[in-house]
Amino acid sequence: MQFKYPEILWGLFLLLIPIIIHLFQLRRFKKTPFTNVKFLKQVVAESRKSSTLKKWLLLATRLALLTALVIAFAQPFIANEAALQSKETVFYLDDSYSMNGQTENGNVFKNSVQEFIQEIPKDQRFTLFTNTKVFKDVEIKDVQNELLDLTVTSDQLDIPEIILKGNTYFSNTTGVQRNLVLISDFQQRMGNVPKDTMSDFNLHFIKPFKTEILNTSIDSVFVDNRTSETIEVVAIISTNTTEETLPVSLFNGTELIAKTAAKFDSNKTAEVRFTVNAKEVILGKVALTDNGLNYDNQFYFNIDEKSKIKVLSIGTSSDDFLMRIFSNDEFDHSSSTLGQLNYSKLDDQNLVVLNELLIIPTSLITSLNAFVTSGGSFVVIPAIDADFTSYNQLTSLYGNSQYVNAVVQNMAISTIKTEHPLFENVFDKKVANFQFPTVKERYKMETDLPVAIEFQNKEPFLVGNSSAYFFAAPLASDNSNFKNSPLIVPTFYNMGVNSLKLPPLYASLGNETEIEVPISLQQDDIVKISKEENEFIPQQQILPKKVKLTFIENPTEAGIYAITHNNNIIRNISFNDNRKESELLYAQLPAEHTNYSLSNFFQESQISNAINEFWKWFAILALAFVFIEMLLQRFLK
Repeated sequence: MQFKYPEILWGLFLLLIPIIIHLFQLRRFKKTPFTNVKFLKQVVAESRKSSTLKKWLLLATRLALLTALVIAFAQPFIANEAALQSKETVFYLDDSYSMNGQTENGNVFKNSVQEFIQEIPKDQRFTLFTNTKVFKDVEIKDVQNELLDLTVTSDQLDIPEIILKGNTYFSNTTGVQRNLVLISDFQQRMGNVPKDTMSDFNLHFIKPFKTEILNTSIDSVFVDNRTSETIEVVAIISTNTTEETLPVSLFNGTELIAKTAAKFDSNKTAEVRFTVNAKEVILGKVALTDNGLNYDNQFYFNIDEKSKIKVLSIGTSSDDFLMRIFSNDEFDHSSSTLGQLNYSKLDDQNLVVLNELLIIPTSLITSLNAFVTSGGSFVVIPAIDADFTSYNQLTSLYGNSQYVNAVVQNMAISTIKTEHPLFENVFDKKVANFQFPTVKERYKMETDLPVAIEFQNKEPFLVGNSSAYFFAAPLASDNSNFKNSPLIVPTFYNMGVNSLKLPPLYASLGNETEIEVPISLQQDDIVKISKEENEFIPQQQILPKKVKLTFIENPTEAGIYAITHNNNIIRNISFNDNRKESELLYAQLPAEHTNYSLSNFFQESQISNAINEFWKWFAILALAFVFIEMLLQRFLK
């Protein structure tokens, strides 16, 4: 037993007072003569015995009364060591989309907020943070309304970030018990869950549900086939329910234009196809209805009137392969010899291909440098017996690139650098068992530009960035079979596409997205992005013939946004939430530190931190002894 005020126990010395009073009676006895005391002797003896018993009982009662009073004022209690420590508690409440699922008890996130408000002790001070907000050193009455107003977001911290951030909210006070409580569904993508508690604080996990959350998700949308008249749009849908079919709708703006049923296969995925008019602007939304997560029930995309990318090839060598790659539906390809070149046309192009020129004149070098400054890109395909001096005057300005010397030797191309921006999203996995092309004569190169394709001896075959690309060998059919290789199509096609980054079918929120809009602006002009009443100005770079837009933090809400200039819509761009939240795979939690109910957690915390006080019982005991003394005084003679 412990005492809140142990110094009051010195009051037990007051017990000496009744002892002294009872042992040393201050009353003096006087003798009185009496004629016959024979009958009184017996009475006196009995009275003395009764009086002595009464005195000892009164002494015991008064000692017990004083003892009970002193102990009551010292406030005795029983508690474990942890209950006596000062405590700091930090809560993390996961407000990501995956917490918005439904169980038989209702919405997981809303139930978690309401249960937290109901169960946490009203006088407890705490810090609570979510993926986006922080409530520091508060009581529940201070933040109750704000907690009720919380909604789920696309943001998600991983486990190490949560622990690191939570630790920053603890004070540096010594001798304090620190508790970090994580309330989440603990998806596997959040990272590994620590099996042991931290050295500086106790780690607790609360997963507010045990049952499986059922959900159907629209995972992606893509264009599978395009003709001059129609476009086939495909939506990929997945589920973990037992449903075999599910209705899926396609909207153009607010107008329902198609409806079909998704039929799930044995892997619980479905492919839904819609055919739309290729001559219409499509502000598309694929939508379904289920009882799972809400955010993945719609998928936005847009198909605008396509701006053709302008490509100019300069040279006398055959450019038939370029005409086949840069087809009329996406590109506006033209060609010219060096002698007939109209230099003023360069400013209107997006990509210029120098196709095996023997010499690059200084005037063309100057024009190409100005062209790159304006946002254009160019490709150099060297010729056999090319003039290195003129070539290097141009290439040296880009990554210190130099053509060194010619090497006549059969050499195979062996490696595709799939991480190079030119081949981004082209190959699903590392290229193997591929029939690589060969060259008979090549040029040795020195460069600081990233290598996109290399020979088997690790020398570069193609280097470049978004502005300039340099081949190390002529592509003429008598020198190389590269034109007949499947590799030529994605190589040149992506060079063309990257020269003017038109808005994609859709972009993902949270990922940096860069597009280019073919519009000429004055220096103080700006391009705005708008959706209904939501409007913002994106990061933008004004170039002579286009504007480069970069999206990083904005927008924050999925939907189709208009790219406007002076209130005129130039193009549209669609954004969707990342679908990782729909992967309902959960981490294994340590059983000894895990609860599946907030109420259970708080009840266990109150039990482990309980202090059993006994002062009331000792006060009642003191009153009882007062009552006993009154009874002794009245009835015991």
